Amino acid sequence: MSNARLNAIAAVTNYRATAQALDFSKTPASDIFGSNVFDDRAMQARLPKATYQALRRTIDKGEALDVSVADEVAVAMRDWAIEKGATHYAHVFYPLTGLTAEKHDSFLEPDGKGGALAEFSAKQLIKGEPDASSFPSGGIRATFEARGYTAWDVTSPAYILENPNGTTLCIPTAFCSWTGEALDKKTPLLRSMQALNAQAQRLLKIFGHGAERVYATAGCEQEYFLVDRNFFFARPDLISAGRTLFGAKPPKGQEMEDQYFGAIPERVLAFMLEVERELYKLGVPVKTRHNEVAPGQYELAPVYENANVAADHQYLTMTVLQRVAQKYGMTCLLHEKPFAGINGSGKHLNWSLGTKKANLLEPGDTPHDNMQFLAFCAAVIRAVDKHATLLRASISHAGNDHRLGANEAPPAILSIFLGEQLTEVFENIAKGGTGKSKSPGFLTVGVDTLPPLPKDAGDRNRTSPFAFTGNKFEFRAVGSSQSVAGPLVILNTIIADSIDYIAGELEAAKTKSPAELGAALQKTIRKIMKDHGRIIFNGDGYTDAWQKEAAKRGLPNARNTAEAIPACQTKENDDVLARFKVLSNREFHSRNEIYLEKYVKDVMIEARLAFEIAKTMIFPAAVEYQNRLAGTSIALKSLGKKHCTTVLDELGQLTADFQRRIADLRKAIDHEAKGDVAVHAAYCRKKIVPAMDALREVADQLEGIVADDLWPLPTYQEMLFIK
Repeated sequence: MSNARLNAIAAVTNYRATAQALDFSKTPASDIFGSNVFDDRAMQARLPKATYQALRRTIDKGEALDVSVADEVAVAMRDWAIEKGATHYAHVFYPLTGLTAEKHDSFLEPDGKGGALAEFSAKQLIKGEPDASSFPSGGIRATFEARGYTAWDVTSPAYILENPNGTTLCIPTAFCSWTGEALDKKTPLLRSMQALNAQAQRLLKIFGHGAERVYATAGCEQEYFLVDRNFFFARPDLISAGRTLFGAKPPKGQEMEDQYFGAIPERVLAFMLEVERELYKLGVPVKTRHNEVAPGQYELAPVYENANVAADHQYLTMTVLQRVAQKYGMTCLLHEKPFAGINGSGKHLNWSLGTKKANLLEPGDTPHDNMQFLAFCAAVIRAVDKHATLLRASISHAGNDHRLGANEAPPAILSIFLGEQLTEVFENIAKGGTGKSKSPGFLTVGVDTLPPLPKDAGDRNRTSPFAFTGNKFEFRAVGSSQSVAGPLVILNTIIADSIDYIAGELEAAKTKSPAELGAALQKTIRKIMKDHGRIIFNGDGYTDAWQKEAAKRGLPNARNTAEAIPACQTKENDDVLARFKVLSNREFHSRNEIYLEKYVKDVMIEARLAFEIAKTMIFPAAVEYQNRLAGTSIALKSLGKKHCTTVLDELGQLTADFQRRIADLRKAIDHEAKGDVAVHAAYCRKKIVPAMDALREVADQLEGIVADDLWPLPTYQEMLFIK
């Protein structure tokens, strides 16, 4: 066995915990929640009343920030941070790399007398100036145009990030170019929330409600894998690509279904407890943890928050997962498909909208009588169908291509699951009826000692990419490694557009009574169902029959990133983003170019890595075993003993085939695709990805033949089951 693999197995089997056990009895979780956040409690305690109230008006009502209060906020924030041990502050922003970025500055300023003072002014709080030249811009500016600005996002609270050697005050910010164009994910998210609020308030006014701010809310379930770091460092593909490019299916995978919701292994549970504790400090409301379907796969989920804060918290969650895993000798894999043949990981985005008082997607006991709910739900139906290509592109990247449509995740075809009761309501309205539906009633389970359970309006549908689940929609197609900001931007914008359409129709009707309003709304919903009802599908999205049915309905089916991103670049999509001032045409097209470039880079990195591993690790192992078998055969023949070369013949054929496929991949990599980035992306998809798949097919067969002591890579069986 190769030394790296042998040493990894030995290290894993001899693992002993080194992290100090946490004692929750000394400090209850409720006492530490938000303790490292400059939240409402901290602001109210440290700011003058007038300053606090001015800040709350900006946060709660969207009023323009009163710059005059920023000095008092900066002083209070600085003192609070220094009390917690902070020596530096950082404007944290979210560039189009998909990762976070931060520039750290010290609080200390020379006093001119040989000493130093802790300073932090309004100017330093409100604006930063990191070098923007090395961040992707999609041609929105030249490389030599280096100036970029970070702007304080007052709606997302500052927080302390702890490190063993100190702490840093982190300030969430937007990031834009010298021309004011967005270079990040936060700026368009804030713009989209502003647009959604304006249109939702307009519709609420029609239903007789006052102008109360409407928020998009989000709760993002996070799936992930854990592997021991010794295995991780023995796999070059995991290190550089985040997924295994080779690996035969183990004798046991997930077919026994014994991992799902099973008892959490002690080492993993210790990790989870510390992750939750760190997230509690940062004000992230994590609620649920459990084993997922695949071996080595787990999930955590928070409760709902303002969508902007939820997006920031998602970045923090991924950061904390990866940092804490190291402490327990593991690596947290956030790739959508780190292991072939078992389920991949998603990040289910639970989306809704509401005011501080009410959820606007709460149907109530009788959804057919709830005009307001029907209006907002109809807006979602229209939006998802009308801008399906835009929504599909928002979850497109190389990692998610391995997951979508793989009978473990939703298909790439977007559809909406409403459930039996709501579908009946909308279909009745479409036919000209009143929208009456059956009452959900109660669910009996046949055991006298168990209480009757209130029956939900519809069952869950795990094959649906966009499912109504009681008082929210669950966008199940989002990938586990990606920021949720992109999908949120698109959801908020296209639904704002559809709310605008419905409000316009109802305003034009000039209704004077609830009955007239109801009639006008039914007329509008009938038109929406006629034009967009095709998007509703409550069946099994995994079947071939649905693929055919979707094509018959005319639903778009972009099977991969190279298809999805070019397909979304339509005038209709350009117009909706520009009209609501979320992304200008220039900003939108620059992002599409960036995402295609990233796809090309991801595929090319994997291809070069696959070539290297195949040629320098797997091929030598196959040749060495071939030599061993040939030597044995020669020795037996010289002794006059019967010898069989069946395995040797099979190995020889596979090794020769493997060598040819290595050459094919090298040829595909070396070919220079000419044209724009969309052409390069299409070439990667059509030529390089199949060449990698063909190489892997033979490599995985070789793993089942080559002697175990010669195989150089930790196997699936070892990585997934040795804890």
